[in-house]
Amino acid sequence: MTTILVTGGTGTLGRLVTERLRAAGHEVRVLSRHAQPYAVDLRKGGAGLDAAVDGVETVVHCATNQTGGDRKAAENLVAAARRAGVRHLVYISIVGVDRVPFPYYRAKLAVEQMIEESGLGWTVLRTTQFHDLLVRLFRALAKLPVVLLPAGVRDQPIEVAEVAERLAELAAAAPAGRVEDMGGPETRTFESFARAYLKSTGRRRPVVNVPLWGRAYRAFREGGHLVPERAVGKGTFEDCLAGRKS
Repeated sequence: MTTILVTGGTGTLGRLVTERLRAAGHEVRVLSRHAQPYAVDLRKGGAGLDAAVDGVETVVHCATNQTGGDRKAAENLVAAARRAGVRHLVYISIVGVDRVPFPYYRAKLAVEQMIEESGLGWTVLRTTQFHDLLVRLFRALAKLPVVLLPAGVRDQPIEVAEVAERLAELAAAAPAGRVEDMGGPETRTFESFARAYLKSTGRRRPVVNVPLWGRAYRAFREGGHLVPERAVGKGTFEDCLAGRKS
């Protein structure tokens, strides 16, 4: 079986990818800032990163940081992968990174382009946002007396376990370039998802839709982050909520 390195292997997605790859019989190394023996800050690189990729055939790059640093992390990872002779680099990206001028999306698009031009065998999968992201968002918003939401925005969240399954399949296969996007099963208003969360947690809060401004907000309103023609996800937001306590 293949020796595979999963960056961000202790995170929401990376942990599930690691589990599936190991269940399939692969030798899996987990890289994160605090997971021994491959505790590496990708933004800094160094000898620890070289040791992590040494002897690895495939890298699944799940590590990301919404506060910045993804470009530098990818630059260091690609350089180390080249030195080690890695044959396949699999990257998880987001639907709409080429349509929504949001800083985090722009960084993800830049990483996609870096990987495509790396000279390595590569696969890029774009998905819509995970259910978990909406849950974290609504949990934070529900701490206030009023839940304030961006007016006119719809979303299409997907179950992270389904994405992990797909990434594990791609990691075990040959480099495939940009593969078909994965979208969640339903496209609904933010308000609809927020009310479902409030109901499931027994919280009573007024929900207010607030018009915002800017190019990124306009792109979200226009559905640049959606892929209704690829609504391949099975698990709904309500399914996700049913498995949670808060």
